[in-house]
Amino acid sequence: MSKTTLAIAAAALGLLTGCAGQVEPEYPPKELHDTAGTTRVETLWQEQVGDGLGQSGYPLAPARDGDTLFAADQHGLVEAIDATNGEPRWSVELDAGASSGLTAVADRLYLGTRNGEVLALDQADGEVLWRTRVNSEVLAAPQVNRELLVVQAVDGSVTALDRQSGAERWVHSGSRPALTLRNTGTPRVIDQVTIAGQANGRLVTLDNRSGQPLWERRIAVPQGRSEIERLVDLAGQPLLTPDGRLFVTSYQGRVVALQAVSGEIMWSRDLSSYRSPMLVGDYLFVIDEASHVLALNADSGATVWQLDDLEGRELTDPVFADGRLVVGDFEGYLHMIDARDGTLVGRTEIDGSGISVAPLTDGKRVYALADDGSFEALRLQP
Repeated sequence: MSKTTLAIAAAALGLLTGCAGQVEPEYPPKELHDTAGTTRVETLWQEQVGDGLGQSGYPLAPARDGDTLFAADQHGLVEAIDATNGEPRWSVELDAGASSGLTAVADRLYLGTRNGEVLALDQADGEVLWRTRVNSEVLAAPQVNRELLVVQAVDGSVTALDRQSGAERWVHSGSRPALTLRNTGTPRVIDQVTIAGQANGRLVTLDNRSGQPLWERRIAVPQGRSEIERLVDLAGQPLLTPDGRLFVTSYQGRVVALQAVSGEIMWSRDLSSYRSPMLVGDYLFVIDEASHVLALNADSGATVWQLDDLEGRELTDPVFADGRLVVGDFEGYLHMIDARDGTLVGRTEIDGSGISVAPLTDGKRVYALADDGSFEALRLQP
């Protein structure tokens, strides 16, 4: 059970009994042991981004476009940072706290705020170019195609905005169970369609011209008597490949491979995950709810290898850097894993406040943002 679910469970018990007490984790974090040590980590620079994610743990994942990094804190501080040397290029204070991950593309920076607005900023100086209010708070990073900016809000709605003006193009209202995980799914957007996972365990493909559903599939089926047992959120981002395959994870459900055009299921297997899958070559990498790291055969779903050494450590989504998976954990460590065989090959500590958002990478360097706002650039060697 994840930290998010434990928090929900504690709150629910508090309402029922008036005193929740301590909730024991289903997967206590394993003690860390030495790695193979074949990957060394060199810190290139460090920068402090405001006060970080805050007690509410907003998923303020940074973004990168070219040689510039962008990061935000809980109070609405937004910074542009030179990726080479860590020097700030500009910073602005928004009039509301940031709530979502950041997206940087084509000279603009997009993010959501706690008052339910979506903002477009100029990458050159941080000027707010437009702002649009949507149905509810946005936690998932906004997603773009050539014309649209698509956001998925905590009420389950998916809204398409005009990238240039912020004008609303369409809204798809999704059903939302009474109890959900804190994080919402992040839609996958291409020119023709938007693919969105929902908290009710369903996956929907929307026509970007109108927002109308083209097809819908149930990925996870709620089971059990309690609302907690029946959580089946599709909290990760669907993965779409150039050859039209679609990979989806679900909490207390399955990992599924589908044909993107038709929604036909190619294979599935029982596996609970609230993280986004990642494909490298023929390997599909998935982190399950217990923070086991799995490499699956992308054609069949069969397990190639599984790493259990980081169980219970609340790993972030993985990134791929020079033959290694890189993940952060709740104690602020970055772990390097050999993508071929699942061996732990290196580790470094960023900050004891923890790492809740996925690192960034350009393939060689890794950029990690800790929960307190500590931001570091690292080089993996050899």
